Amino acid sequence: MSFLENYYLWIKALHIISVIAWMAGLLYLPRLFVYHADAPAGSAEAETFKVMEAKLSRIILLPAMIATILFGGTMAGIPGHIDYREHWFPAKIVLVFILLGYQHALGRFRRAFAQDRNQRSSRFFRLINEIPAVIMAAIVILVVVRPF
Repeated sequence: MSFLENYYLWIKALHIISVIAWMAGLLYLPRLFVYHADAPAGSAEAETFKVMEAKLSRIILLPAMIATILFGGTMAGIPGHIDYREHWFPAKIVLVFILLGYQHALGRFRRAFAQDRNQRSSRFFRLINEIPAVIMAAIVILVVVRPF
């Protein structure tokens, strides 16, 4: 038994906690964008949203994403816990990369808001707000059910 195998359940718990925090940020940031898109540029309300969005990105989203990848990658590297002949794991990894791309896009939107250059409507942000929830559901099904 390797050193990491002794701590597998701790690593798994930390991975789940990180995923929950990451998903909270991925779901909340576009919701802030919904309201920010309707606030007049330069208003006190818009300036408050800029601060909230920056803090959410820096204090929750980025650390949670890093922790998710770190703990998930560590778990994947512990022998015997994943059967790599099954196809659910590569499908999960593809969905994780989509979430990483989604977070990158949110960062671009946040920078546009910070510079008062947002061109998107609140309706757009309402629509994209659903993306991480759908992907999260798919990942949970892949990990728990392992359909293929």
